[in-house]
Amino acid sequence: MDLVTGDPSEEVEVKPGVYLSQLAAGNEMSIQHVRIEPDGRVPEHSHHYEQLGFVYQGEQTFILEDGEEVTAGPGESYWLKSHEVHAAENQGDEEMLAIDVFSPPRHSPDWAED
Repeated sequence: MDLVTGDPSEEVEVKPGVYLSQLAAGNEMSIQHVRIEPDGRVPEHSHHYEQLGFVYQGEQTFILEDGEEVTAGPGESYWLKSHEVHAAENQGDEEMLAIDVFSPPRHSPDWAED
């Protein structure tokens, strides 16, 4: 067993107002912490990872390929299929905090370098 202790200093701003912290990563999946400030935005993208998430503060709005918007609030979970096109943003007035799980493991998002 590996125990991983979160370190706030390891949080990385990958886009303006969007912060990620890599938590544990295994052979089959990984988990990360997500913090999005009001008006922060993850650009439209897709990836081969299956993604599960859980919002525990604020709201995260996903914009899907067809333009549909789906908002996840505190206590709600979401599932994004592999290769599903999506963007995400915080349209609210409070910071959004969530946990994301990826399979296979993801160590850094492809869109962070764009």
